[in-house]
Amino acid sequence: MSGDWRRDRVGSALAGRNPTVLRRLDAGFAVIGDTQFLPGYSVLLTDEPGVQRLSDLPRARRMAFLSDMELLGEAVERACGALDPAFRRVNLEILGNTDQFLHAHVWPRYEWEPDHLAGRPVWLYPPGSWTDRRFALGPRHDPVRTEIDRRLGVLYAAHAAQGRAGG
Repeated sequence: MSGDWRRDRVGSALAGRNPTVLRRLDAGFAVIGDTQFLPGYSVLLTDEPGVQRLSDLPRARRMAFLSDMELLGEAVERACGALDPAFRRVNLEILGNTDQFLHAHVWPRYEWEPDHLAGRPVWLYPPGSWTDRRFALGPRHDPVRTEIDRRLGVLYAAHAAQGRAGG
């Protein structure tokens, strides 16, 4: 994967050059995380360049972004639960402390995590977890990537149909 798309994740997603994109949703892009020390880690990126905070969006777009976050969270939950019997739950976070664009983290959590980290925020994992090549997104993550995308497609279609039905 070329490194240049990482400098503008939103712009590269809009241009179709972000290789981590799973699919476009109503208010953003579902992407698989660059690091997979917790397999299935995904992110929802805004589809509006320059938006840094949820509060930068008009209320209807905020709700659409939060709805997309919920759909991605459920897709990760279902996919990871199907692929790993030690799956426990997902954690959803909108932080914005480092990257200057609106995004939401979807972290799967597992029973096999070390005891001193299992009940704590993911951000307490050692800093090397984000940069260790062993955890870099690659072809070995295709099964989890495919399963998340498949589940997301089903959920998104049901969500869209429900919206059309007025429910």
